[in-house]
Amino acid sequence: MTATAPSAPHTVPHLSPSERAARGKAARAEVPRSSHAEFGIPAGHRDPVEILEEQATQRLPELVPVRYGRMLTSPFAFFRGAAAIMAADLAATPRSGLQVQLCGDAHLSNFGGFASPERDLVFDINDFDETLPGPWEWDVKRLAASIEIAARESGFKPGRCRRAVTASVRAYREAMRGFAAMPNLELWYARVDAAGILADAVQQVDAEERARIDRLNAKAMTKDSVKALSKLTHPVDGESRFVSDPPLIVPISELVPGTSGEAIREQIGELLAQYRDTLRPDRRHLLEGFRYVDLARKVVGVGSVGTRAWLVLLLGRDGDDPLMLQVKEATASVLEPHLGAAVQPNHGQRVVEGQWLMQSASDILLGWMRVTGIDDQERDFYVRQLWDWKRSAEVETMGPALLAVYGQLCGWTLARAHARSGDRIAIAAYLGGGTAFDTAVATFAEAYADQNEHDYAALAAAGQSGRIAVVEGL
Repeated sequence: MTATAPSAPHTVPHLSPSERAARGKAARAEVPRSSHAEFGIPAGHRDPVEILEEQATQRLPELVPVRYGRMLTSPFAFFRGAAAIMAADLAATPRSGLQVQLCGDAHLSNFGGFASPERDLVFDINDFDETLPGPWEWDVKRLAASIEIAARESGFKPGRCRRAVTASVRAYREAMRGFAAMPNLELWYARVDAAGILADAVQQVDAEERARIDRLNAKAMTKDSVKALSKLTHPVDGESRFVSDPPLIVPISELVPGTSGEAIREQIGELLAQYRDTLRPDRRHLLEGFRYVDLARKVVGVGSVGTRAWLVLLLGRDGDDPLMLQVKEATASVLEPHLGAAVQPNHGQRVVEGQWLMQSASDILLGWMRVTGIDDQERDFYVRQLWDWKRSAEVETMGPALLAVYGQLCGWTLARAHARSGDRIAIAAYLGGGTAFDTAVATFAEAYADQNEHDYAALAAAGQSGRIAVVEGL
């Protein structure tokens, strides 16, 4: 009998802190921090509407006009849906050469609160549809641009807009320098909880703003599967079924009329078994305690409108023990044309693994699956609990002081996420202790906010001319 030679072990280079710092300083020499102020439309620049139309070819055609309607609500709403446009623009900007796991869509509204497995309200990045390895500064620039755009929309004077942006970038830079000095495990445990750093941060705003934040946090802690059951379902023959509110919520019985409930139940059972296999063993056991009840398609978000998103209702010990899952389509990241294809074989897996790497705590039921749809097309999805205390910031209502504090909190959180996956010592050395990078990114954000306004106007003009169909108010 011939012995099989063992495979070569997976090795990771372990440079000393001084070698890693030298790497960051060398990158600074190659790509000066001041160069990150640069932004200009490349030669032969794209039509922003054309990029959105290209995305629309992969989406449900009846929902694309709803997406455009939501994007045209304001320049900030447009920016939320324009990650593909900004990805094309960032591809032409200077790159430090230092890589991290990117969020890919790190704007202000993609940070927020949610429940940790320990049932604490934590604050973190909460959207990873576009996650992919890439240059850390791309996320920082998207966050900075979102602050500038939101501040303008709220009517802040230019000086206040710039101060809010630089405060956020400074928070990122200072946090990264702090993380660079941390032991690895201490970094991995770092997080923002509502009772800790978040509570300290809101002390910088007035009593009225603090009271509003407390109310929103308390409201978030009531958003769970039980609340979803009461809002999104109604009793039918003694058991809960999803309400019908087309096009926003459409039960499967209306999407595929005439199909027997037993046939659907069998298909969903097979898909849930596939999803179950992506969970940890203890969580597989938890999921097995629930039975399938109903399915509906739901419109979600701004940029995601038109992708396929489903709600799955499961029940546990009785009718008052619901589990509401969101099954959301995962297509190729908007970063892939510029940074290369994802290594994961399933885009749902790409999203989940990016989330695990960047978040300090993740939904215990986060998983993925591949589905053959009712149109016989194979698509990737990721799965999570629908709400689970999820709380998004009301960016549009923030005053100058609160927006500045919130931007700093997002900057700290983004740095923590990047420090987990990238070389935090090299990035910190690149950033340095001065304000050169802060100032450069603030200048970039101003220029990009101007471009965003032009692109927003282009989409509005396309709607007015009839080039695209727009449905407002949904």
